[in-house]
Amino acid sequence: MSEPQLSIRSSKARDLANALSRRTGQPLNQLVEIALERYEQELREKSAKTPADTLCQLMAEGRRTVPSGTTSNHDEFYDENGLPI
Repeated sequence: MSEPQLSIRSSKARDLANALSRRTGQPLNQLVEIALERYEQELREKSAKTPADTLCQLMAEGRRTVPSGTTSNHDEFYDENGLPI
């Protein structure tokens, strides 16, 4: 009995798969299985993140756009005694 077939109508996918097959010597079906397994693992790892992990990642991304030397102490809003101006 033959194995079920997967048909994907994408010239880009076909070209990528054929190039990888030539480069690695692996048959197309193995390459597709490996790619799908890796993508599934990536999605599983992303979903395993806690909300705190996501928040930390967003804060790190935001910090990359802040100019060097920028502070958040807000000294300009307070007098020398620490009272609001």
